[in-house]
Amino acid sequence: MYNAILSVGVIGGADGPTQVYVSGASVGWIILLTAVCLAQAYLLGSIDFGVVVSRLLFQEDVRSKGSGNAGTTNILRTYGKKAAALTLAGDMGKGVAAVLIGRLLFGLFLPVPDATVYGAHLAAIAATCGHLWPVWFGFKGGKGVAVAAGAILASQPVVVAGLVVVFFTLAFATRIVSLASITVAVLYPVFTALWCWYRGGVIWFPTLCAAIMGVLVIWMHRANIRRLCNGTEYKFGQKKP
Repeated sequence: MYNAILSVGVIGGADGPTQVYVSGASVGWIILLTAVCLAQAYLLGSIDFGVVVSRLLFQEDVRSKGSGNAGTTNILRTYGKKAAALTLAGDMGKGVAAVLIGRLLFGLFLPVPDATVYGAHLAAIAATCGHLWPVWFGFKGGKGVAVAAGAILASQPVVVAGLVVVFFTLAFATRIVSLASITVAVLYPVFTALWCWYRGGVIWFPTLCAAIMGVLVIWMHRANIRRLCNGTEYKFGQKKP
């Protein structure tokens, strides 16, 4: 049987930093715990509230309307403020729930330093992937901004506060929601690294996860980026020809 000893972190103490190890026998448990954390977050993320709201309230699939996206912006343009508010609350809420469950799983069952940090950020990525490619709705979902915001709110509320300021400043100044979304996606790993450094906690893992989430959101906005470059991107409140 594989019984190697693996280092998993460092904790402080009266006698200085102490390296923490787990036996090779624990590796299988860590893999199982990680799989459970990712699975619950992905399945929660796959509950696409844009599709749910449009089907329940309007007997339609929002993905057949407007931009074809299942996110809050297309819901707002197509069905109005009430439907958009329900969609935003649901998509953010599932991000919050996924992260809290991931944090709880790792905190309870993985006795290593910063366990909750790892669980929270792994769940955030999986929930975002679930929203982008929802198993319940044919793997065609939204662009990930709302679920990512909920996940960040649950894991790093100070970071999400800074990103919200940037988002609404740009959105109101330019009336281009996609530009604001892309900008916060770029800034998310930067803000995460700065906040982790300020707090003195682990930096590399949250920053790496934030970068992955940022890349996913930017990738889903690639058509918007092309329209931004061409000067044809939709401005909120603009009448379509």
